This record gives sequence, structure tokens and C-alpha cells, in this order.
Amino acid sequence: MGTALVYHEDMTATRLLWDDPECEIECPERLTAALDGLRQRGLQQRCLCLSACEASEEELGLVHSPEYVALVQRTQTLDKEELQALSKQFDAVYFHPSTFHCARLAVGAALQLVDAVLTGAVHNGLALVRPPGHHSQKAAANGFCVFNNVAIAAKHAKQKYGLQRILIVDWDIHHGQGIQYIFDDDPSVLYFSWHRYEHGRFWPFLQESDSCAVGQGQGQGFTVNLPWNQVGMGNADYLAAFLHVLLPLAFEFDPELVLVSAGFDSAIGDPEGQMQATPECFAHLIQLLQVLAGGRICAVLEGGYHLESLSQSVCMMVQTLLGDPTPPLLGLMVPCQSALESIQSVQTAQAPHWTSLQQNVAPVLSPSTHLPEGRSLSLLAESSTCEVAEDTPSPLPGGLWLHPTPPVCTAVALAVPDAALALPPRVLHQEGSALREETEAWARPHKSLVKDEKGLAALGKILCLLGRILDGQVRSGIAATAACATAATLDVVIRRCLSHGAQRLLCVALGQLDRPLDLADDGRILWLNIRGKEAAVGSMFHISTPLPQTTGGFLSCILGLVLPLAYGFQPDMVLMALGPAYGLQNAQAALLAAVLRGPAGGRILALVEEESVLQLAKTLAQVLHGEAPPSLGPFLMASPEEIQALTCLKAQLEPRWKLLQVAAPPPGPCSPVA
Repeated sequence: MGTALVYHEDMTATRLLWDDPECEIECPERLTAALDGLRQRGLQQRCLCLSACEASEEELGLVHSPEYVALVQRTQTLDKEELQALSKQFDAVYFHPSTFHCARLAVGAALQLVDAVLTGAVHNGLALVRPPGHHSQKAAANGFCVFNNVAIAAKHAKQKYGLQRILIVDWDIHHGQGIQYIFDDDPSVLYFSWHRYEHGRFWPFLQESDSCAVGQGQGQGFTVNLPWNQVGMGNADYLAAFLHVLLPLAFEFDPELVLVSAGFDSAIGDPEGQMQATPECFAHLIQLLQVLAGGRICAVLEGGYHLESLSQSVCMMVQTLLGDPTPPLLGLMVPCQSALESIQSVQTAQAPHWTSLQQNVAPVLSPSTHLPEGRSLSLLAESSTCEVAEDTPSPLPGGLWLHPTPPVCTAVALAVPDAALALPPRVLHQEGSALREETEAWARPHKSLVKDEKGLAALGKILCLLGRILDGQVRSGIAATAACATAATLDVVIRRCLSHGAQRLLCVALGQLDRPLDLADDGRILWLNIRGKEAAVGSMFHISTPLPQTTGGFLSCILGLVLPLAYGFQPDMVLMALGPAYGLQNAQAALLAAVLRGPAGGRILALVEEESVLQLAKTLAQVLHGEAPPSLGPFLMASPEEIQALTCLKAQLEPRWKLLQVAAPPPGPCSPVA
């Protein structure tokens, strides 16, 4: 089980044969740049490489009319003048004698990837293809697209494997109207697209690209359009869209497969998008999607016309699909005013169709929010202005930061035999312990630990594991604390991290665990306690929230509070402690651990009390190692009490943590599309 890379060099054959400034950016070098980047960084070698095969005419017919397929087939025998004349009959399209072959390979690559994922040959993968597909319609080429690769892949998954819920995430900067038209009345496919719109003034200039277009008939609510009405959207804007729109809907939809129309013209430097999201952002986006559908993700290349930005973004995505830690996100986590207005418009249009948006608990939009000063439009300019510590990994050519993967991804320090745990392969069961003198020195402020031989032994193992994480030998870990010693152990772990030089620690404490009284409230520790029934803000870095009892409430807490805080804080490391009466089901704990991998680059230490360790530790080890968390079960709307508690917290925290800030939907229905 791993990651597939589907490709065929013949897809570089088609190219523009005449002068056309609009079409010249869709060139063979797009594929070679992406593939070269994967090879240079050793990522292609780690994938299961599959050579694409042509899709059959029957497979093309899942979406396209026989007459249109025959028209494209005839381009193989046309001369240059005839190809140019035919191309002018479509919008932003060029044909080449190799177009039919290349386009069939592109569809075939997407289908092979779906087959590999759904048969269990791989977890996930990327189809590196051209021509792209998401603009193509039943009987028309459009926007460089000939056959609709992702739409055919979705139809194939439904027909061959009987799937009933497929999520398509289209992060290309152009609206994939072809996919929207194909599934407009189909409730089995949830289509999400964000795209440069500028109030209808950007190609393809369609009213149905706006947020009010939500689908037709039984498909109402299953088309989700998020229009960007200005250029310059960055990492915070993209994250806000995922956390406050896409992911709530996706969890409620509960897809069996995620297809990604992976266009990287939405990345910084691209002349089409003129956006500012860095390549690292796409690593975080794909990791957030990996908690859905059991991790079954098929990404298919769409656009992307700045070769360096395209290559770097593809590498970041594939690196994450392979299970490597996500790199840090640079810049302020402050969504801009226009992005929040767009998110608001989507919430308004979609709320009648989705329970998860009817329980919207976002604070009211502050009019002072704006695009932060100094956001650079140059490619990776933020990277070049950062001070580089001596131990920071060097950037690869082109400015891409590639963080080394520790030799051990996940380790556990548990007093349970390996056979009883049945840990995933390559998860290390650590036997070592810190020196007795060192352990006693750290435990000295806690007399109960010093006097408890069993507690000292457990602490010694934890300190040894923590040291390996801090030194970069291990990425993440799970450790058992002695009974009733979790609070004292967590205090020791916090002090040990700070002594090692950690600048920002995110502590997520579940159950009856109080923040140590002697911890300085200096911004180095963000303490989030999830327990009990009371919501409280001791300070902007000391927060308590009740543990929701519904799936809707729990997801709102994770997506609407925990992750915005975590990404805004940008921690060096996450400490996740499950104390007495922590109250989480294993699936909930697993989801929490899985989503917290992103903000800290996978550096997580989970502390659990030994009496609850066996099944919980196994589940946590699986998700920290990169497997998808188990399903939370049926979606149940948050209770009024849960909504009120979260609303109160977010209103108090929003002035400091701007990623919490999303406009509440205004009253009044969304005007229907004409």
C-alpha cells in the first residue's frame, strides 16, 4: 500500500502549432517540469509508477457523446489549417494530430488510478496528465480540455465499483463548469470548486460559477461554488475555505472516494490565477482531505502554468500523499475581507441544504479585516525574507523547502507486548528509558511522581521518547502515563520541551487536566482544554471548551475552533494528553490526532493513561503513521448548548485568532440563478 503515480510520456506530444497567446501556456513542459521535480526530490522513486493506457471509446462514452468522440478522433488526420479552423469553433482550445491519443491517455490514467485505489493496490495517487479535463463538456472541448478526465473517473467509480458518494474537490483557479454541468442533478457526486470569479468578469464569465448555483433537482446542494472576487488569495484564505465550508460539508456527506481536480494555477506566481498561496499550502490541503473516505484520494492534474510553481506544488502534494510531514506554512493566518465575504456567500446559499452549515457558529465579520500589508506577489518571496536558523534544512533549487523525514516516523512507549498491540509496520515499540537521575530531576516538583516507582519508570520512557522527537530522530509518539499521573507528566513534558528551545507548544488536554499554575502566560504555550460543560477564556492562550456529545458539535469544535487556533498559532510541537474521564471515543481521538499532524509538521506526542491504552494506542499509532481515521458514524446536528458554547468562545477569541473569523450568513434567501 502506498502512492501511485500514473504517467505516459506520449502526453507531451500535443502542442500548439500556430500563434495563439491565449493557448500557448498549455505546453508539454508543464508535464516534464512536474516529473523532473518529482525525480530530483526522490519522490517518483517512492511511488508505484504506472504507465497510462488509452481509455476505450466506451469509457469516453460515460460522459461524452459518440459524435463528439468521433469529431476528436478525426483530428488525427487533419492538417495544420484544418486543425486551426476546428479549434476556433471552441473556446480557448487547440487541436494537434496527437490530441486524440493524448486525451485518451489522460482519461485512461485517471481510470487506472481509481482502479488502483479502489482495489486496495495503493492508498492514493496522482495522475500526471495533459490535456486537462474539468472544462470539457458532453459535446464540446473548452479551456484546453478535450475529455473530462475527472468526471469520467467518477462515472467509472460509480459504474464499476457501485460507489454512492463521491467528493470532487476542484482547486484549479478556473471554474470547472464541465464537471458542474455533468453532475448538476446528481446527488451521488458532491462537487466543490473555488475559482477566480471577480463578480463574473473572469473567464469563463458564467453566472453559474457564482455561489448561488447549487445544483438542480435532486442535485440541489451538491454543487458548491466558492467564487474569489479579487486576486491575491493566500494560504489563510484557502485554509479558511476548507475549514469553514468544504470540510463541514464533506464530513456530513461522508464520501467513499475523493477525486481532486488538482490545478496549480491557484498557486503563487501563476499568471492565470495571480494568487499567493505557496506550494506548501497544497500539502496541508491534501492532508486535510486524507481524513475523508478512508484516505482514498485520486488527484488528477488540471491547470498550472508557472513551471516552477507547478513543479513545487506537485512535489508538495505527492510528498504528503506519501506520508511525509507537512512543511510549515509561512505568513500571517489572516483571511482577507474579500475571502470572508465569499465564504459568507457560500454559507448563505448552501445552508438550506446542509445541517453542518445550519449550525454555523462563526462570529460576525469585523469590518477592519483586510489583506495584510506587505503580502508579496513574487514567487516564494516570503521564504526569502525569513531568517534561517543554523539547523534549518537548506532550500532545494527553486526555493522549495524539503524537510527531512526522521528515520522513525512513529514510536510508542507502552508497557504492552507488541503482539497485543498489533502495531502498523515500521512503528517502533521503544524499550529505552532516560537515566534515573535525569528522570528524578525532572519529576522533583511533583512529589507523587518521585514516590511512585511505577510512575517514575513510565516518565523515564516518556522522556526518552520525547528526546528523540525533539532531536528529530522520531516524528511522533504515543506514551502511557501511570494511573492518575497524566497531569504531572504533562507538566514535566512541557518544561522539558521549553528547556530544549521550543518556542510554541500547543497543548490539547482532554478530560480532567488543569493547566499547571506556574506556567508563564507568555505566548509560548497555547493551552486548549476540552472537557466538562463550561466554556472559558482565561487568556488568549488559555482556553477551555466543553466536549460536544454530537458528531456535528464535535466536528464544529475541531474544524471551527481547534484547527483555526492551531494553524494561527503555528506550533513547533503538539502535546495531546488524554487524562481522567477524557470522554472521547477512539474514532474522535483518532480524528483529532490526524488533523493536528498538519500544523506542527507531524510532531505530536500523545499521552494516554495506561488503563485505557490498548485499543486507543493502536488507533492513534495508525493515524499518526498516516492512515486515515475511522468514521465518526452518522452525522448528528450540534445541540443548541454546544452551538452557544462555541459561539461564545469564538466571539472572545476572534480578535487575536483571525482564522476563526468568518462572516455569519446574512438574512434573506440567495437569489436564484436566471
